[in-house]
Amino acid sequence: MIKKILSLILSVSMLLSLSSCGNDDSSSKQDFSDSAASVSDPSQAETSTENSSEESSEESSSNGGDEIVDYDGGFKVDGTKLLDVNGNEFVFRGVNHAHSWFGGTDYEAIPAIADAGCNCVRIVLACGVQWNKDSIDNVNMLIDMCRKNNLIAILEVHDGTGKDSKETLQSICDYWIEIKDALIGNEEYVILNIANEWMGASLSGYWSKAYCAVIPQLREAGIKNTIMVDAGGWGQHGMCIIDKGAEVLASDPLANTMFSVHMYGTAGGSEKKIESILGGAREQGLCICVGEFGYTHTDGDVKEDFLMQYCTEQDIGYLGWSWKGNSGGVEYLDIAETWDGSILSENWGEKLINGENGIKATSKICSVFE
Repeated sequence: MIKKILSLILSVSMLLSLSSCGNDDSSSKQDFSDSAASVSDPSQAETSTENSSEESSEESSSNGGDEIVDYDGGFKVDGTKLLDVNGNEFVFRGVNHAHSWFGGTDYEAIPAIADAGCNCVRIVLACGVQWNKDSIDNVNMLIDMCRKNNLIAILEVHDGTGKDSKETLQSICDYWIEIKDALIGNEEYVILNIANEWMGASLSGYWSKAYCAVIPQLREAGIKNTIMVDAGGWGQHGMCIIDKGAEVLASDPLANTMFSVHMYGTAGGSEKKIESILGGAREQGLCICVGEFGYTHTDGDVKEDFLMQYCTEQDIGYLGWSWKGNSGGVEYLDIAETWDGSILSENWGEKLINGENGIKATSKICSVFE
């Protein structure tokens, strides 16, 4: 499914260490963030002022009045809801899995994630900008494995984490087009989460304009999967979605784009903030989920009990970060202590999987598998 561990411990030996949610990146729970990226501290992201005059000066890209194409071949965003191919609402209940750094664990981890009650898994991929590129054969293997285990695959590229460069986002877009044959024909089983926590800054207009430029390219390439877009500010600046999400949605000729916010100490540190971000996006008629969250992080404690309760009451999807492999001082974010899930972490995994509003109690398998 980015706190501030922007450390420069990028040694060769740590290339297999996990970085997804959070340190310096609101999504990377490791020391893997790119030191060269210009990033704002996620702990300050929500406090940055949204200057409406500045935002309005950013040219907003939309589909320019292009006719919206009706599409019924897979998942479909319908207002604030995500519908599966059978027209049933689908609510994410899952975890993140760091395939790119721990690919050798896939055959053990993915079945274990399914056994934990998850109905989906968000999988870390790489496009070659920062980490070794995942081949189309690799991606096909992961999709097949998820299908065999009744899991919806949410695929994301992690190379853009915390980076503000539009060129990086374009490179990620180019990667998806390069491997589009893995996506086409799997619209019922795969959600395309374009880029993990692209943009460390908290500039809604800049965020919107960048995504409005790449989404039409994906559609022109024939990719029809539901698209998921992470908030800026290391995934935690929910105001990007509230202020400019409608523009991003309008850039999609299929009107099949949803949004994701990552909730650590910055976005998930208070009940008020959790409710205002998720509720605020829905008030704008947008489909939103919590693509990553933990119970604590380097930017503060998370109100995870309230988050899971609120998402359960409101039928909002959530995915915990992350199954296993966190390092660099954030090992506490491991949900499982073993890749086979036989031992869950006491402070995080037990609550996320077995809690009152946890995955086992609230997850429903997608009807495409029934």
